[in-house]
Amino acid sequence: MDSLDEITLGGGCFWCLEAVFTRLNGVSSVRSGYSGGSVENPTWEQVCNGVTGHTEVCEIKFDSTLISLDTILEVFWEIHDPTTLNRQGYDVGYHYRSAIFCKTAEQLEVAKASKIVANSNFENPIVTEVLLRTNFYSAGQYHDSYFELNRNQPYCQFVVSPKIDKLIAGFNKYLKK
Repeated sequence: MDSLDEITLGGGCFWCLEAVFTRLNGVSSVRSGYSGGSVENPTWEQVCNGVTGHTEVCEIKFDSTLISLDTILEVFWEIHDPTTLNRQGYDVGYHYRSAIFCKTAEQLEVAKASKIVANSNFENPIVTEVLLRTNFYSAGQYHDSYFELNRNQPYCQFVVSPKIDKLIAGFNKYLKK
């Protein structure tokens, strides 16, 4: 049985998601990209201009014998605000929406159930879309390991770092050693 699985998550800027999920034990790779839109091979500029219908996402590959999809989703709900429509903090636009793009119908059911459970933890209702993934386009090498390569950049210090701090505080037992 193959224990490698993948899920595609959108929760604001993909630099934040990549920085968080690469730290989890059992996650083998995190790739920044775009999903859910109608334009093939979109550029970052096209996506940011809102003309593609895509969401900034991270494709997360993980070993399900080391970390469960439920745990991945628990982290996802915690490290972003799934109750704000088309925005995360100062990042505003449809491409910053909260979304889960599932690889299989089984994942879709797990994600929907997780959303129901998570909804009770928030004052406002969760607006995250839960869909089957129809496409994924890599954002390109420039966006890979962005936080690791640009820790001193203000966006990384003020937006990404607090998400990592939240991960460490709430999910320390799942972190890579």
